[in-house]
Parts: sequence; structure tokens; C-alpha cells
Amino acid sequence: MTPGFLRLLHAEWTKFRTVLGWVTGMTVAALMVVLVALLAGVSSDQKGAPPVPIGPGGEPVTDSFYFVRQPLAGNGSITVSVSALTTSVPQGLGDLRPGVVPWAKAGLIIKQSTRQGSPYAAIMVTGSHGVRMQDNYVHDTAGLPGPVSAASIRWLRLDRSGDTITGYASTDGTHWTKVGTVHVTGLGPTAQGGLFVASPQAVAGLGTTGSVSTAAFGDLRFQEGWTGGDWTGDQVGAESPTFAGYPPPASGSFAESGGGFTVTGAGDIAPAVRYSLPTAGTLSNILTGTFAALIAVIVVGALFITTEYRRKLIHVTLAASPGRSRVLLAKAIVLGAVTFVAGLAGTVVAVPLGVRLSRANGVYVFPVTSSTELRVAVGTAALLATASILALSAGAIFRHSASAVTTVIVAIVLPYILIANPFMPASVANWLTRVTPAAAFAVQQTLVQYPQVANPYTPYNDYYPLAPWAGLAVLAGYAAVSLAIAAVLLHRRDA
Repeated sequence: MTPGFLRLLHAEWTKFRTVLGWVTGMTVAALMVVLVALLAGVSSDQKGAPPVPIGPGGEPVTDSFYFVRQPLAGNGSITVSVSALTTSVPQGLGDLRPGVVPWAKAGLIIKQSTRQGSPYAAIMVTGSHGVRMQDNYVHDTAGLPGPVSAASIRWLRLDRSGDTITGYASTDGTHWTKVGTVHVTGLGPTAQGGLFVASPQAVAGLGTTGSVSTAAFGDLRFQEGWTGGDWTGDQVGAESPTFAGYPPPASGSFAESGGGFTVTGAGDIAPAVRYSLPTAGTLSNILTGTFAALIAVIVVGALFITTEYRRKLIHVTLAASPGRSRVLLAKAIVLGAVTFVAGLAGTVVAVPLGVRLSRANGVYVFPVTSSTELRVAVGTAALLATASILALSAGAIFRHSASAVTTVIVAIVLPYILIANPFMPASVANWLTRVTPAAAFAVQQTLVQYPQVANPYTPYNDYYPLAPWAGLAVLAGYAAVSLAIAAVLLHRRDA
């Protein structure tokens, strides 16, 4: 930077820090982020709720399914055919109708134990995604395509050798295709293995509804370490907060007849998502105060230039520094830097405080890595800083505080309010968070979208269509264009 521009920056910083209202506004913005986090933490109360199952990778999981099992001591192999997988969903009170749940599952599983969150590997047929091999909740490998039926039977096989499990699939029980090989640490010398059926909630409009599935198994064969005793069947994870239960009047069961099994089950064995943990919290919930802080920085940003118009001081400023674009740029740098510091200060206090208070009140908060937490903190500060620069640009364009503030609030806050409406269609919400400045709130998202889990992945549920920094880039684009327009008008109008 040239000495002249540095002096200009110093002049604008001096203006900012000597106006008590502007400094107060930035302080209020930081405090609002902290205070709302404090209120969110102390007002939540989930004490006494059952613990959330945690998978081998430390992530929350859904681990509820009907399990027909025997102990497997050491190595072994198990084979079965699946000739039917039918699903029912609620139609009315106590009434079920046939339906399709794409990720309904039936097949073979080898699991450390019936403890929720314990490691496992499974091979399965699904409602609409063909044969899959899945392990430890988050890993999914595609196998043979197509649905299962009496005319299109699928044979499945799992082989265990130590911690290595290999899954195979076949259309005739003779010619086998390897689906995948996985290493499942921690199975122990004796694991539990056998048949399972899971039927996750089905996405229905803006929400989900329970489902129950029934599978027909035959040709059950096993080798080596299986005990060969009686089969035990029960529901894993019946008391889990991630299990929505059976739609009435259904219940889990298994029946053995003529060497085959009919198994009915509900639930899922997969990563937990927003709808399977509706009472859980996220960092974006803790940072709801960003909304109030945003209004404060927008007001300060607009006033940072409109005050000079109102008091007829803009001509003095421009006379002292004829480079008008440089004046506007200096204001933007000072304002953005101050806002960023205030936003970062509020966020780094709010996040650990809100998380600690929420957990102390029994609320499960979706975990994040330290790098993700840093991204949320820096991204939130950058969101506020960019919004303030957009307000500054609007102030230079309109030369009137109310018009500038209203315009920016409508551009950023209104779309945010609209997507916070649970009845907003997903297509509209996704469009709003792609093309409006509200896309910047993507920097606060921490939840992961899993393709093997059906869930309303909408902004209302903290799933944004754009990546975090891409969402912030949308707001930055609006701010850059507005700043350029303001610079042109400053040259043309304010002689």
C-alpha cells in the first residue's frame, strides 16, 4: 500500500472509532452472538434421554434393526438367498399399505455385538438400490443392481477371516461376484452374525414417516465357526433416540419354516442425520445470534457513509482525497476489518460456551472436527464483514440510511426467514440459498449428506446446496458488484 492510501485508511479508522454509536453497534453485534448462544444452551433440556449411539469413527449413528443371530467364534462363512423384500408404510390410524422405501435392507451381517454403535459389516438387498455392502455405518459399496423378487432371487455371502470380511452376491447361487472386502477392527474372537432386516423412515413431503419391511430368506448355509444352535431374534436398539419405532400395528418378528426364514424389521443401520436425531443441536443452532448481529452490522455499515451525506461532510472527505474509489475502498477495508474482528470475537466465545451448556443440559450436539469449528468461526465473521460491506455499498448508492438498510436486510435476512419456514418447498429453499446473499449461511453448516440415507436434505434442516465457502462467495459477489456500482456513482454524482 502507498503511504497516501495508508493515511486514508488511518483517517477512516479514526472516523469509525470516534463515533460511539458505530463502536457500540459492533460491540452489540458480538454480544448478540454470545447471548443467543447462552440462551440456547441454558433453555435446552434433554436430561434423562437415552444416550445417542456412537459409531467406531466417533459419529452419531442409527443402529436399530431386527437381528436373527448366532455366535460366530473365529472365522466363518454364511450364505443365504433372498426372494422377497416388501415394505409397508402408514396409511391411517392402525392401517398400513404397501410402499417403496429405497433404503429398506435385508441380508447378512457380522457384528461385534448387539451393543449399539459396535463395528460390523453387512451385505444386503435394498428396496431400490440393488445389492450393497456396508460397514461401520458410513461406508457403502454398490453390488448387483435391480430389485429382488421370486423371479429375481439374490444370493448373498459373507466370509470372515480375522478382521477381514468379504461380501459376495450371485443371481443363481453358483456364480459369485465379489462386492467388496473390508477390514473391521474390533470384532473380537466371537462376534454375532446372521440375518437382519431394517426399514428406515420414508421421506414423505417435507418430513418422514415410519416403515416396516419383511424379507423371505432361504438356502441358509454356514461353515466353520458357527455354533449351529438355535437362532435368537430380537430388535437391536429399541430404546435408542435414533429409532422411531414400528408403525402400529406392526412389530418385529421372525419365523422359521421349511428351512427358510421370514423376518420383519424396522429401523436403520446407518449414520445419524437430522431427522433421525431431531432433538440434537448443531453449531448453526448455537450461532442463531448471527441473525441479530447481521442486522446490527448492516445498520453500522450503511451509516458509515450515509452519515457523511446527511451531515454534508462527504464533499470534505472527497476534497481531502480526490481518489474517490480509494476513499470507498478504504471505508470498505476499515469496516470489513472491524466487523470481522467483532464477529470472530463473538463466535469464538459463543461456540464453546453454547456447546458446553447444551451438553450439560443433556442435548446431543453433532460433533465437528477442530478444522470445521475453525471454518465456522472464521466463516461467520467473514459473513458479517461481507454483509457490512454490502451495506456500505448500498449506502453509497442510495445516500440514505433507511433505503440502504432496508435493501440489504431484504436481500439477506428475508431469504433467511423464508428458508427457516418448515413448510417452504425444498426446491424453493435450495434456489434461495444458491442465488441470494443468504447462501452465505452455508459457512455454518456442519452436517454431512449421506447418499445411503434418505432424509429431507434442505436448508431448514441445516443442509445447504452449496459448499460452505461457495455459499460465502455468493454474498461476496453481491458485495463486490455493489461496491463497483457505488464507486462508479461516486465518480459521476458526488462532484
